[in-house]
Formats: sequence, C-alpha cells, structure tokens
Amino acid sequence: MGVSLKDVALRAGVSVKTVSNVVNDYPHVTPTTRARVQRAIDDLGYRPNLTARHLRKGRTGIIALAIPELGNPYFAEVAGAVIDAAARHSLTVLLDHTAGSREKEMLVTQGFGAHVIDGLILSPIRLENEDLAARGDGPPMVLLGEREYDAPYDHIMVDNVGAARAAVRHLLDIGRRRIAYLGARRESTRQPAHLRLRGWRQAILAAGLEPDESMVVATEGYDRRDGAAAMAALLDREERPDAVFAYNDLMAIGAMRTLVERGLRVPDDVAVVGFDDIEEGRYGSVSLSTVSPDKAALARLAVDCLVERIDRRDAAEPPAPRRIEPGYRLIARESTAVRRS
Repeated sequence: MGVSLKDVALRAGVSVKTVSNVVNDYPHVTPTTRARVQRAIDDLGYRPNLTARHLRKGRTGIIALAIPELGNPYFAEVAGAVIDAAARHSLTVLLDHTAGSREKEMLVTQGFGAHVIDGLILSPIRLENEDLAARGDGPPMVLLGEREYDAPYDHIMVDNVGAARAAVRHLLDIGRRRIAYLGARRESTRQPAHLRLRGWRQAILAAGLEPDESMVVATEGYDRRDGAAAMAALLDREERPDAVFAYNDLMAIGAMRTLVERGLRVPDDVAVVGFDDIEEGRYGSVSLSTVSPDKAALARLAVDCLVERIDRRDAAEPPAPRRIEPGYRLIARESTAVRRS
C-alpha cells in the first residue's frame, strides 16, 4: 500500500490536518513544522493523490493546449514550456494539433466539455473576432500567440511590431540599407506577418529612408522551403538586397540555404535576421541572428492566467480580460556580423 497522510503525520509528530496544510502549501504553518513535515514526506516517499484532490474540487486536473503546428520547433518549445508551467500547478496538459485550420480551431473552442478539461490555452491562426465572440459557455480559455484580437479573453502575446522594429534597426545599425522582408501575407491585417511588416516599415522610416515595397515577398507558408523560394524570387529581381528580415527562423534558414547555393556569403553579401530563436538556428554553419521571445514567460503567464480563471470561474466579479506582452530580445549572431574587409 502507498504512504498515506496518516503515515506522514505519525513520522512528523503532527496532525493529519497539518500534513494536509503543508501538502497544499497553505500559509498558516510555522517554518519549523513545515520543515519537519517535509522531511517526513521525503523520508517516506509520500506522493499526494492528485486525482482525488482535483475531484474534491470538482475538477479533472487537466488543461488543454491547442497549437497550430506540432512540427514547428517554436510551437514545440512553447508546448514544452507550457507543460513545465502546468506541472507547477499539479496540472496535466492535453495537447491538440489544429494544423492552422479554422474548422479545427472552432472545434477546439467548442468541442471540449468541462467534464474533460478544466481550461484551454489556444494558439489560434485562423479564428476571427466573431468566432471567439460566438463561443458558448465552455471551460475558461486563454489565448496564446501573435494574432491581434478584440475578444473577452486573456491574451499572452509578443509585441510583434516592436520586435520587428528592433530586428530591422539592428540591420540598419550594421550599415544595411536594402533590407527585404520575407513572409508577408495577403490575409487579415491582424495576422502577425502584417504586424512584423509594419515594424519593418517603421524602422526604415525612422532611419530617414523610404521603404522599398519591391523588397517585400509574400509567401503561402512559413517553413524552410517557403523561405528558400522567397529568397530565390528576390534574387531573380533586378536589385539584390543586402539584408533580409524573415518572418521566422525557419524561413531565415531556408533563405540562407538559397544564398549559399547562389554563391553569396552570409553575412558579407546579405545579412539575415529571423524571429523565434529556435534551437536549430544556433547550430548552423552560420549561426542565425534572431528575435528571441521569452517563451518561458509566455507559457508561465498563460498557465497562471488560466489557473486564476479556473479558480475564480464562479466569482461574482471575475478579472477583466488582459492583454499581456512578455519581453523579447534581439540576439546578434554570425548571420549579421560586421562585414569583413
């Protein structure tokens, strides 16, 4: 049989209630007693019955995370960070893959019942404001990701415009003037691609230059092959860029491959900056400069907001919806090193 609260109480010389208070991290336990109980827990190898604890609260102890691309390293890293953050709340994460499909995103927002999960973290790509407004009375939900929404949900997202502006300003600071943007989209202006394009324009205008719209390349996707094809299309034009800001690291990696195949040097001929700071970008033959969102903070804030929503679901006055923007930083690596003479 497993170790019980009573066994721990006997070992520590305290009541079962005191052990319960320590296990549930209640504040009204003296440090000395807490330390004695914790020693007993460690000595006996006690593990709390999380299922029973959640059931007593009328919960499942499970939250869902829905992301658009399991194969994208950025989303994989974010998912890992969410799982770690949820574990600190003794929560299990049910992972779903929407493939960036509006139908699947709609199904996720409406298809999970309160008897399955306690709450949902959704990273939407295709949903519009009216889709979110039409959501019924499901489990609490928090939005995670780069699209802009006017919806009554907490939303954890990076400042796309500011981050893109910082990336392009870095290229300007190292002397580049013909700066391309790879990854524009023809869809809703709330898409992160449009927001990053806005940052590209703002940085160039702030430098006293006129944005050259011929340096903007639209793509259907955001993978390595999309970056490679976009870079090839750009190089086929009359005037070559001397720098590239790509929508994400995957596109930047694809673009650098095309540059090498065309006999151009990175960064001597063309400097490159990506976005996301995925691990792959750190270990190429030329390490990639990138915008690095604080993925751990994104995940922690999303989980903390969701837990608060779950805890206060029946409150008379729940917290007002919040938009929270964790930090980011520009990491300069070899792909934007100063030109060699």
